[in-house]
Amino acid sequence: MTPAASFFTQRQVVFLLASLCCLLWGSAYPAIKNGYAMFHIAANDIPTKLVFAGYRFALAGLVLLVFAAISKKAVFAVKLRTFGQMTLLGLTQTSLQYVFFYIGLAYATGVKSSIMNATGTFFSVLLAHFIYKNDRLSFNKVLGCVVGFVGVMVVNFRPGLLSFDFTLLGEGSVVLAAFILSAASIYGKKLSQQVDSVVLTGYQLAIGGVALLLLGFATGGALEAFTWASAALMLYMVALTSVAFSLWTILLKYNRVSMVTVFNFMVPVFGTLLSALFLDERFLEWKNAVALVLVCGGIWLVTKEETPAPQKI
Repeated sequence: MTPAASFFTQRQVVFLLASLCCLLWGSAYPAIKNGYAMFHIAANDIPTKLVFAGYRFALAGLVLLVFAAISKKAVFAVKLRTFGQMTLLGLTQTSLQYVFFYIGLAYATGVKSSIMNATGTFFSVLLAHFIYKNDRLSFNKVLGCVVGFVGVMVVNFRPGLLSFDFTLLGEGSVVLAAFILSAASIYGKKLSQQVDSVVLTGYQLAIGGVALLLLGFATGGALEAFTWASAALMLYMVALTSVAFSLWTILLKYNRVSMVTVFNFMVPVFGTLLSALFLDERFLEWKNAVALVLVCGGIWLVTKEETPAPQKI
């Protein structure tokens, strides 16, 4: 076992870094809302939202590639076949996933979109069952996913939430985005066995970000109203994206899929709590505490029988 594998498979390290990633992604909730306000992006302006996301991901990827080059990693010594695989990863995990998510968000409420997006954890655990022999489904994993999903529903609870209203363009697009992200993440795990995780994440984000930019510009999107404040917010988005995605790729490389992806249930919880803190929304609500307990309980159920160990497909 390499020193890196020995470090990143320690249970406390997995828990700490996975939680940090989810905290950073959760902080993107209020950051994006503030970003839309600063850049004067209307709620239904999908092309400009794609441009906004494109800048975020493209710049984050560039930061990681520069960091990798400074660290003397093999940034440019990439085989053509490997570059093609990284391009496919970027176009699916970053570009296509976000396109479907934004389409769904335009036709479904933010609350339902948050809940439907959480189905990605189910997809990841289910796909891992069929792909990895040492990551099979178990009663604890299924129960943990259900408990965690209930936690996401609780933190997003609103009157009429349980009413059945499913549309292909709305909720269907969000679920499809979650599936694409799950499948692409597992593909990225396989690819990370042959490419440095930071280099892989850098190319994935850069390629996916450029694709989002091109699509956004082609459909009439344009990002304006650049100020020092909006630029600082964009820099924060770039920083959190580069750190969170690279750490997540490293964790997936060395650990079982279910061990890591179950932490995704923490993202909407952190998002709600941080939105309440920074956007003057209600913070001390019973549902937030209940949701946090349920999500933590779900994570414990999924991971308690895990013995982290490096694996190859």
